[in-house]
Formats: sequence, C-alpha cells, structure tokens
Amino acid sequence: MTTAATGNRSGFRQQSAKALETAALLLIIAFIVLPILWLAITAIKPQEKAYSTTLIFTPTLTNFEIIFSDTSVLINEGTDRERGEVGRNMIPNVFNSIIVSGATILIAIPLATLAAYAFSRFQFLGNGVLLIWILTTQFIPAIVVAIPFFTLFRNVVVFGKPLLGTQLGLIIVNMSIVLPYAIWMIKGFVDALPGEIEEAAFVDGCNDFQILFFISLPLIRPGVLVASVFAFIMSWNEFLFALIIGREMRTMQVALMTTSGARGIMWEQMAAAGLVVMVPIFFLAMFIRKNVVDGLTMGAVK
Repeated sequence: MTTAATGNRSGFRQQSAKALETAALLLIIAFIVLPILWLAITAIKPQEKAYSTTLIFTPTLTNFEIIFSDTSVLINEGTDRERGEVGRNMIPNVFNSIIVSGATILIAIPLATLAAYAFSRFQFLGNGVLLIWILTTQFIPAIVVAIPFFTLFRNVVVFGKPLLGTQLGLIIVNMSIVLPYAIWMIKGFVDALPGEIEEAAFVDGCNDFQILFFISLPLIRPGVLVASVFAFIMSWNEFLFALIIGREMRTMQVALMTTSGARGIMWEQMAAAGLVVMVPIFFLAMFIRKNVVDGLTMGAVK
C-alpha cells in the first residue's frame, strides 16, 4: 500500500508539473502572439471601429490603400457619408528599407566572415584586445554617437552630395551596428569547426583563402545565415539613426511616425504600416528556420 501510494503521489506530481509547464508555455505563446494578432486585426478594421475593442466588423483593405496611395482617396464603408484621407505613399519608404538593409548585409557579412576567420584561426599582436574593443562598441548607447555621425556626414561629400540624408550614409551607420555583432557571432561558429579538417586541406596544398572559401565556409553556412538574419533584422528595425541620419530619406520605421492627422494618431493606418514592417521578417524567418536552428546549435557546441 505504501509503495502504491508513493507511486500515485509521484505520478500526480509529474502530471501537475507537466500541466504547469503546458500552462506556462501557452501563456508565453499568448503573450507573444496576441499583440501581433491584435495588430493584424486593427490593420483591417474600418476607421469607426479602430478605436474600439470589438471583434465584430467588416474587414477592409482601405488602410493599406491609404498608406500606399500618393493621392487623396475617398472612403465609403457602406455609410451615406464619405470621408477624405490623405495618402501616405509609403512605397518609397519600403524600398529605402529594403535597399539599406540589403546593402548593409551584402557588405557587412563578407567582411565579418573574413574578420571572424582571422580572429579564430590566426594569432597576431593585439587580437584579443581588438576583439574586446569590437565587443565594447555594442555597449555604447546609439544616441551618444548619433550627433558625431550627423556632424561628420554633414561635412563629408560623396559624388558631389553630403552623406547626410542619403542611403549610403545610413548603410555606413548600420554597418557600425551590424559588423561587430556579426563578427562575434560568426567567430563562434568558426571556433566550433575541428582544426584537423583545415590542417588536412593545408597538407593537400590549399592556401588560407582556399581553405576558407572551399572548406570552412560551406561548413559554417548555417551560422553565416543565422548572423545574416539577425543582422538584417537589426538593420531593418533600426530607428534612431534612420531618423537623424536619414532625415527626409525615410525608412519604414520612420514612416510609421507619419500616421497622424487631424484626429491624432490614426491607429488603423499605423497598424497597417506596422504589419508591412513585420511581414518581411516573418517570411525570412520562416524560410530559413531550419538553418537558424542548425546554426544556433552549431555555435553552442564546440
């Protein structure tokens, strides 16, 4: 009887622990998913329903029409009165975000891969100190360096035009954010590679660049993709530098601030623009989710 009672109590504890674990997991999922779901619901709400919590309404794509229109559009949601809304014309902002984020990754990731491989495989004077310096740049608040960048780019002229307010200027600033992060992340993946593989290639006559591009790089490809994804997200979501350095050359993050008018913040339009900002990140993460898991696992085990 005592053994049976002990077994029952043990089984009850295990079931209780599993139930609590499931409840905690569902709570975490709800905490993450519900704001995104509410954003999506608000994006398709008509204007008169945007400020209410009702879930009963007729879905509309008018908010997306407004943020991508460059002219005034008339809205008629089945009522007798028509309301004029000013088009936001955020299409150039979308292209600005894509160009800046894409160019940042195309430049930063190859440089980060070369630097990470050098730090991992070669010993040179000051490599440890230089690595720490690279890491410490991530601890500096962005607002501290925003004004120096602003002053510098206002005086630096490229192709007859100051860098301030250009895509090139914003790409350079984003690289200063992305590059240190990518170097440290990719270095962890290179460190996880067994040195014997490269030594065998060296014995076979490969030089350092051949070993990197034909031996090491294919093996750390999941890690490089992980670094690229997170670097793209950092560049895509960057707001402060885009606001100060980009100026009139707005990215989508800055364009979100333009969703205001005579009645204040137009939440239905902001929700639609916010959903547009989230969509590329969502599909990118879904597309390479397997590589993300493989890369994170590879970088965690040596």
